[in-house]
Amino acid sequence: MTSWIIWEGCSYRCCAGEAADVYKAALEKHVGNCQLQLGLAESYWRSSRTSHALAIVETMIRGRDVDPRAWLLHARLMQAEGDTNSAKASYREAVDSDPACADPELASLLGLDATFTNDESQQPQRMTWDGGEYGSEEDEEGDDDDEVGEIERPTIGFDEVGGMDAVKEDIRIKIIYPIQHADMFAAYGKKAGGGILLYGPPGCGKTLLARATAGEVKSRFMAIGINDVLDMYIGNSERNLHAIFEQARRNRPCVLFFDEVDALGASRSDMRRTGGRHLINQFLAELDGAQADNEGLLCLGATNAPWHLDNAFKRPGRFDRVIFVPPPDEPARAEILKIALKGKPQDGIDLQKVAARCTDFSGADLHAVVDAAVEAKLHEALKTGKPKPITTVDLLAAIKTRKATTLEWFATARNHALYSNEGGDYDAILKYLGVKR
Repeated sequence: MTSWIIWEGCSYRCCAGEAADVYKAALEKHVGNCQLQLGLAESYWRSSRTSHALAIVETMIRGRDVDPRAWLLHARLMQAEGDTNSAKASYREAVDSDPACADPELASLLGLDATFTNDESQQPQRMTWDGGEYGSEEDEEGDDDDEVGEIERPTIGFDEVGGMDAVKEDIRIKIIYPIQHADMFAAYGKKAGGGILLYGPPGCGKTLLARATAGEVKSRFMAIGINDVLDMYIGNSERNLHAIFEQARRNRPCVLFFDEVDALGASRSDMRRTGGRHLINQFLAELDGAQADNEGLLCLGATNAPWHLDNAFKRPGRFDRVIFVPPPDEPARAEILKIALKGKPQDGIDLQKVAARCTDFSGADLHAVVDAAVEAKLHEALKTGKPKPITTVDLLAAIKTRKATTLEWFATARNHALYSNEGGDYDAILKYLGVKR
């Protein structure tokens, strides 16, 4: 099979094998050039060197501003490998980005409409788990009860998360930089992917941080709750968990977020039934990537009680970075109050003064303060018939009616940090409280 190569005003006619050599030589002079990388991958594909082509294309589709032709080639490679679901997803990405990429022959092989367009009838269907096999929403006959693993495309980033600069930097080092600077990390043998465990008092933004992480790297996001995994029948919980990981792998790069992860991975030493042990073993095997490659799969877990999580989850290669998410600091509290007050009638509120009176308040507590102030104003307006704006005095009065919900959590966490902290995972709690070991 021969190919034409046009580069820097020159054209070459050569076989697929020779084309690969030409592209490799050009890439030595123009490192990272997208057009050359794509040409090299296509040359490998035409010469039946599928694994070489796949290695290049998978790196390309993990980056930003992906060339639609890379998605199209990925679809062809996945179809050749027999992975029809991944091929369909990549083909849809290609055509969504550039309708000119439509390939009627490939679409026919994948069982898609040959004239696939972006109208509502042709939108990609969300994949769901029905307990036995994957299907689309169209197959569910309107039954949403069995849907698992909804895939999102978060639009928020770290700019929308007030404060927590140290936490953000930890996440950048572990997750964001390996994706944004894949070549540099690869030079040191570091792959994109891995796991982070976020812990701290309830209502402090762990879920928001996870969603913002996905938004920062422009990846897909799957939020998994306990009800998405647990099943009353033996073996189904493990099967559900495996299906969730497989769905995430097919949609890489993907942030897979497990809320209240301690409920799925409680310490096995505290268990009497073997069913829970089997689920934990399955969870650990999925994190290890024992049966599949987890590169590009970013696992985040959140918990209010990390001391209840089985220690095996914190082994290197799993949730190997444990990050404390504290209550928001004063600048972050002011920002949260500003967001909570947005769209409400207000008059000259001194956010800094209010934030200074809310030490140890969580984000949820601050929203509750605003709600209390609004309710008081509504009650007053119903009596007088004249609505008045919220003021600094109103918010300060509302603060007096509430206590920080984080205080009870810190009372428990302090004991664990002092007396059950051999690995030093909870040193951040003692630092926050100003307690020396």
